[in-house]
Amino acid sequence: MLPYCALRTKSQSAFQQIGSIELGFRSPFSPFSPPLSPMPTVHLLTPAGANPRRPLFVYFPGMDGSGTLFSRQIPALHAHFEVRCLALSRYHRWTWEDLATETISLIATAAAGRRVYLCGESFGACWALQVVSQAPHIAERLILVNSASAFQRLPWLPWLGQITPWVPSMVYPLSTLGSLPLLANLNCLGATERQQLWQTVQAVPQATVAWRMERLAQFRLEALALTAWTRPTLLVAALADRLLPSLEEAQRLTTWLPQAHLYTLPHSGHACLLEQEVRLSEILAEIGFSPQKSAVLA
Repeated sequence: MLPYCALRTKSQSAFQQIGSIELGFRSPFSPFSPPLSPMPTVHLLTPAGANPRRPLFVYFPGMDGSGTLFSRQIPALHAHFEVRCLALSRYHRWTWEDLATETISLIATAAAGRRVYLCGESFGACWALQVVSQAPHIAERLILVNSASAFQRLPWLPWLGQITPWVPSMVYPLSTLGSLPLLANLNCLGATERQQLWQTVQAVPQATVAWRMERLAQFRLEALALTAWTRPTLLVAALADRLLPSLEEAQRLTTWLPQAHLYTLPHSGHACLLEQEVRLSEILAEIGFSPQKSAVLA
């Protein structure tokens, strides 16, 4: 097993590589124009190295679309899984259906007959829900962390998405700085994690943020065929989430997902997986979702 520092370096290297590919592109057309080069919409990264003998754990990132904010969780999960992180291209337009179709193909190829766990955080939770609604047999377990499926039910968030493209580019960085207390409980983050959060938020182009917020505003649980998903689901809700009503939404999701287990984090903010005291691997073991124990729940 690789030491933590080695895993973290490999993880950051993989994320930086995909980031350098994306940052090199700028569309000469509208902010929402697709790229000129034929790049795929979704990338499936292997930040901690491949291990085909272990179950596949696929992380669906939040609004940043990069997976960098999941790096704290990777070393411990790597002891039990082959961890993969989805990364979303910054300059593509897509529908939820098309995004899920491309993702399903990537996961099916990577799984190669292995057990699959899907983990979606915030925006990524909506993405993962779309995937299991279109391919209910693709995974054995679903983990949703502070699901953003409540986005359209909060009037101020869709409104914020509508005005985001019109914020002057010189002002936009200041607005993202002001959003950090909403995105995380900063008291639960170390200096390194605070810097990582800030850099990740800053790396996402303004037009990309506006486009993804528009997609969230259009996301509807009611439109998904979730009754076909019958496997166990873990719903993680941060009680100190200032951005979304995560507990209320997790409780609502229990009515849509038949085998749902609710797990609360009393002091955590929205970006809880970046916090020093939150260890997803331990949560999975505690509720019987770890690969060794989850066979009992199958």
